[in-house]
Amino acid sequence: MSIQDINSAIRDVIDFPKPGIVFKDITPVLHDPKLFCEVIDIFANNCREKKPDYIVGLDARGFIFGAPLAIKLGCGFIPVRKKDKLPFHTLEKSYELEYGEATLEIHKDALKPGDKVVIIDDLLATGGTISAAIELVKQLGADIISVEFLMELAFLNGREKLKEQLFNALITVD
Repeated sequence: MSIQDINSAIRDVIDFPKPGIVFKDITPVLHDPKLFCEVIDIFANNCREKKPDYIVGLDARGFIFGAPLAIKLGCGFIPVRKKDKLPFHTLEKSYELEYGEATLEIHKDALKPGDKVVIIDDLLATGGTISAAIELVKQLGADIISVEFLMELAFLNGREKLKEQLFNALITVD
């Protein structure tokens, strides 16, 4: 298994969720246990030496990669959810998507100053979602040691919003 095998399994869905958007469907990667395991192994190899205390996964596809990564690295998992999905006291941050607007939330007691955090999501597009998550984690005082993505859509320039962050994308689409 290789990055090329993973990339080949991702399919384009035209005009989803609205006309003009080419959605990157990762479900074929998840369907194949060898590919899915390979993705988690690559993320783990990228993050192991950083020794995170927590993996912060973004709603919803960041959960898919974040939870098994946390198990593999022996650390905790923290969900960052869409508005009104977390049951306890939260901080929230609104942001622009490439096709709309949304709000993310994190529990106020999820992190403390000095916690070492890796943030993970499936896709870096315009950078709005990850920027909101970074701001929430920083508000809690945690140290972001890396931001990980399965894929970066480089033509949308999301990396411009990550200038201060160490980040890694397994696949880059120009």
